[in-house]
Amino acid sequence: MIRKIAALLIALMLVIAAHAEEIDLSPTPAPTEAAPVALPPISTAPLLESAPMRLNCASALLMEADSGQIIFEMNADSPRPVASVTKVMTILLTLEAVEAGKIALSDVVTVSETAAGMGGSQVLLDVGERQDVGTLLKTMIVGSANDAAVALAETLYGSEALCAEAMNRRAAELGLSGSRFVNCTGLPVEGQHTTARDVAVMARQLFAHEAYFDYSSVWMEDIDHGDGRVTQLVNTNKLLRLYDGCDGGKTGSTNEAGYCVAATAKRGGMRLIAVVLGAASGKERFALAREMFDYGFANYRQYPVARRGTKVRGRLPVTGGEADGVSLALDGDLTLLVNKGDEQRVDLSPALPESVSAPVRAGDVVGQVIVNVDGRAVAEIPVVASEDVAAKGAGFRRIWAHWLTKPRNSGE
Repeated sequence: MIRKIAALLIALMLVIAAHAEEIDLSPTPAPTEAAPVALPPISTAPLLESAPMRLNCASALLMEADSGQIIFEMNADSPRPVASVTKVMTILLTLEAVEAGKIALSDVVTVSETAAGMGGSQVLLDVGERQDVGTLLKTMIVGSANDAAVALAETLYGSEALCAEAMNRRAAELGLSGSRFVNCTGLPVEGQHTTARDVAVMARQLFAHEAYFDYSSVWMEDIDHGDGRVTQLVNTNKLLRLYDGCDGGKTGSTNEAGYCVAATAKRGGMRLIAVVLGAASGKERFALAREMFDYGFANYRQYPVARRGTKVRGRLPVTGGEADGVSLALDGDLTLLVNKGDEQRVDLSPALPESVSAPVRAGDVVGQVIVNVDGRAVAEIPVVASEDVAAKGAGFRRIWAHWLTKPRNSGE
């Protein structure tokens, strides 16, 4: 027994000696922690200090959808009613419920007296009428139907009031500090308001759902009520016909809110979101959105800065490890919105510690790469270890533990 233990120890010493050149046994300074880098999210820093055109409305904002980068804004945090643009949140909750499997587009809804009695924009649902979720969703997106919105709210939550509570919870999750919902339609009611910034954020979330565009680009369609009646839907978003690349959006208008729109357009792979609140007329809101889109597409482009998995040059020193360094990689994708021709003003700077302590596991975040535009930090990309580095002696301990737990013959 003693001879076997001695033989094992000698063998392990020979293994360590054979790899002595690969292991740096010299003292290494203790690792120093990198100072935390405080960076604002991209969307809080508009590219322009003011709008480059005259905006004859109460509030406005232009955003690039992929990054959330705001190009310019005006009175973006002023709370105000937005009429049926409120339905952006109602539509979002419905699509999220479908994707989560809570309801299906084919589920049939029986219209209540409350839903059928809604005023304003309607698809003219009757009490007791049966329509599937997909049809109701379409009428809300295309025709801004208040009766369909309430029917879906009741189906999802039991009542419009409970739906409004869910809208407020989702708003809090999205960080919409300027929003409060009382109903799901946007019809005038005391205490309901939102902001241009919040509308852009919730619209960006909505436009991330591909299923939305199955409905939003419908220009005209007949809705069969099943009793011989047919209602013709016409899309309230006239930009579908007026602007090349526009494929979605939500309009709204009341005396209190003025004329509002949150529209989106896509060209050359870049999607923009234009929010116009409180315009003087329907024609004015669409003209402003078109001008905002024109400016964005003419002056900006998406610039791919980084791709997840890209190797970082060099190795980060490791103290107390079986290897003296670890390879690194970027742990995020980043595409910036830049002024055309300004790509050379983008630079990357590492924010890494002098070393890390073993053990290190692949995927551990060890630092960041800071992305600067004209010397202004606009984003950070996590840097992670690409491989495991065990602590010194871990191999010996594994072998020793294995030997101690190995079943032994009862005759020994």
